[in-house]
Amino acid sequence: MDRIPRIRRVVGWQLLAMSVLMLGVVFVALASPSNKWRLQFSGHAKVDGEIELSFTPKDGTATSVVVAVPKGTGENAAARLARDTIKQAFGKGVYNVETDDGEDVLVKKRGSTPSFEVIVVRNTADGLRLSLDKE
Repeated sequence: MDRIPRIRRVVGWQLLAMSVLMLGVVFVALASPSNKWRLQFSGHAKVDGEIELSFTPKDGTATSVVVAVPKGTGENAAARLARDTIKQAFGKGVYNVETDDGEDVLVKKRGSTPSFEVIVVRNTADGLRLSLDKE
């Protein structure tokens, strides 16, 4: 009778360990750098807020970029704000940053700049949505 609870405990720990390992594999798969990213804005900001983006070059250190978004800002204006803030943060030599179709921002590495990852750390501009796609 003592074996059944012990077996359940061992199997439970094995399942937990496998689950943690699987999550780690999924995270690594999602964290793959690219040489070009598309930031797609939609909606409009219902409140003043901020969008914090993190740019991490392959094997490098993350740089945080915070875009201030005033209440009422629509998707096209938000894209222009993001474009200008990213350009100001990195200067001209690291990334080529431009708007596309009004509501999208394209960020492409320049020259020997390594491929990079972009993530949305936070978005407090309620009503304004942002999605990221590798190009």
